[in-house]
Amino acid sequence: MADPSSYRPRPGEIPDSPGVYRFRDEHRRVIYVGKAKSLRQRLANYFQDLAGLHPRTRSMVTTAASVEWTVVSTEVEALQLEYSWIKEYDPRFNVKYRDDKSYPYLAVTMNEEFPRVQVMRGHKKKGVRYFGPYAHAWAIRDTVDLMLRVFPVRTCSAGVFKNAARTGRPCLLGYIGKCSAPCVERISPEDHRELAEEFCDFMAGRTGTYLRRLERRMAEAAEEMEYERAARLRDDIGALKKAMEKNAVVLADATDADLIAVAEDELEAAVQIFHVRGGRVRGQRGWVTDKVEEITTGALVEHALQQLYGEETGDAVPREVLVPALPDPVDPVQEWLTGRRGSNVSLRVPQRGDKKALMETVQRNAQQALVLHKTKRASDLTTRSRALEEISDALGLDSAPLRIECYDISHLQGDDVVASMVVFEDGLARKSEYRRFQIKGFAGQDDVRSMHEVITRRFRRYLAEKERTGEWADGEEPGAEPGAQEDPGTASAGLAEPPASTLTEDDGRPKRFAYPPQLVVVDGGAPQVAAAQRALDELGIDDIAVCGLAKRLEEVWLPGDDDPVVLPRTSEGLYLLQRIRDEAHRFAITYQRTKRAKRFRSSPLDDVPGLGETRKQALIKHFGSLKRLRSATIEQICDVPGIGRKTAETIVAALAQAVPGGPAVNTATGEIMDDTEEPGQQTGSPGEPVSTGAPDERRGQER
Repeated sequence: MADPSSYRPRPGEIPDSPGVYRFRDEHRRVIYVGKAKSLRQRLANYFQDLAGLHPRTRSMVTTAASVEWTVVSTEVEALQLEYSWIKEYDPRFNVKYRDDKSYPYLAVTMNEEFPRVQVMRGHKKKGVRYFGPYAHAWAIRDTVDLMLRVFPVRTCSAGVFKNAARTGRPCLLGYIGKCSAPCVERISPEDHRELAEEFCDFMAGRTGTYLRRLERRMAEAAEEMEYERAARLRDDIGALKKAMEKNAVVLADATDADLIAVAEDELEAAVQIFHVRGGRVRGQRGWVTDKVEEITTGALVEHALQQLYGEETGDAVPREVLVPALPDPVDPVQEWLTGRRGSNVSLRVPQRGDKKALMETVQRNAQQALVLHKTKRASDLTTRSRALEEISDALGLDSAPLRIECYDISHLQGDDVVASMVVFEDGLARKSEYRRFQIKGFAGQDDVRSMHEVITRRFRRYLAEKERTGEWADGEEPGAEPGAQEDPGTASAGLAEPPASTLTEDDGRPKRFAYPPQLVVVDGGAPQVAAAQRALDELGIDDIAVCGLAKRLEEVWLPGDDDPVVLPRTSEGLYLLQRIRDEAHRFAITYQRTKRAKRFRSSPLDDVPGLGETRKQALIKHFGSLKRLRSATIEQICDVPGIGRKTAETIVAALAQAVPGGPAVNTATGEIMDDTEEPGQQTGSPGEPVSTGAPDERRGQER
């Protein structure tokens, strides 16, 4: 625990101008990012009597070891820079809204030749139109089922689409009129894209014009006594109106707005957002956050706006944003939103009428979300704290291990030996810091030796980073690592931006392995624990605890102890260790299977420089098999589209050097698959047969 006075800037050093500041811990890790209209006034608030600070602010300033700042010219620039740094550094003490679920969207893939309507979650992709979010995926499917009657846009996957195009037969939706069947060329790509654009326009709220057009066409069909066509149009209108009824009208027609409400207490806050498009509620979502310091409702709203619109542009930012309280100051935030949209955005608090009534509804949803969140997480927070304390007591640690790293070795009968490193902070997985290793020091199966190699490599990298950033304590000067580069040094805290080499790798990526854990957990018993401890001892590291969790009886092993530590089966500490161990095992075996599958799919063409997947497939498709490609001449290979003479010569040379692979074997029947009979069959690595099914059948022998 650091004393804030030890790194407090001297009077007069902090400028009285707008800027963004960062607090760093002893390992130079950014733990908090903030902005201020006046850096001097804002930072002074952190260096007052600790008893007067918010509990979590007190924890932040005592965890920090330095503070630095960057001066900007305007408050809008400060807002943009703060958002960028929060995204880049993911500081542990910043306000971060946690989605209680991954909300589904109705997506139209306008970036494809034949746009597809589907349910999508996660990050938004370029060229895809999104509508929502919806509370449930089934709500999207019900809406789409009604809409396909009028807008028969493709909904099938790429595999189904290609199979239908190959066989010349559309899927069931094509037969019942709910797909225009572009796979069998019943509609041209241009007409299908126009159909998808009409679907998007209707979903975006431009419904009145299209309904009036259908009603006019229905009347014309009735006048011409084409009663069957008029009946179909009547049913189409009914389907569209039924789809529209799923979203009740809440505001005047053509109103596009987002309504944001906040419910909060001393420690947490819940945010609810209603997305209103065309006067109808098109989507709803909710977030929850920990309050790191005494923060106003307006500041919570500002952080919500950053998260909501930080990656959005154009129409994704509505013309009007209604909030319960305005940020202070409001002009920079409104200017930033206007820049994201490209046109004016109104940010205001509703005072009367329908918008105020709807805001009260959103507020009730936020309050209920906060109550539900507390009901779910109160025991979880308590449980995680108790689990860490139990681990600390059982292992004899000085304090609870807030950062735990777990390592596991995975292989298949000694082949493709890999290892995993998973990280848990405050009892929760931090997946951005997971790492994978290939065992390079030797070949074959030796879990103990593999564990020693992995721990050595991980903490040798940590020591190299520590030396490079100048973190050695007084009198501490370990031997230099082979190939380690001397860092020119860093500026004193709070004065200037440290050199980029202290923050990133040489290629600009964030540096890895820079932060040490309080506890290392290995998957295994006494031998693996001894290997991990020996690796740390050889590196001169004596402030990191080590333990192992053996699978058979779930015993906890400590270095040098003849008997394990047996935690009660009902222990929350044991449960947390099991979760961490199981996550390390999952991560390791996933990587091992990926490597194994890649090895089974390997081909001599993989070694041809500059030959990508598309051209490899074109070669196999043209010649039918690798065997026929081997016997082809340079001129014949040049006939393949995209293959020049130089590339053809390289291919011939690579195939001549490679030893022809053995025949592929069907393990279910024992039949030898001659690649002349299997067009496009990929052979194995040189000298290695391809087994069609062996990977899954042998999976039980993995570890």
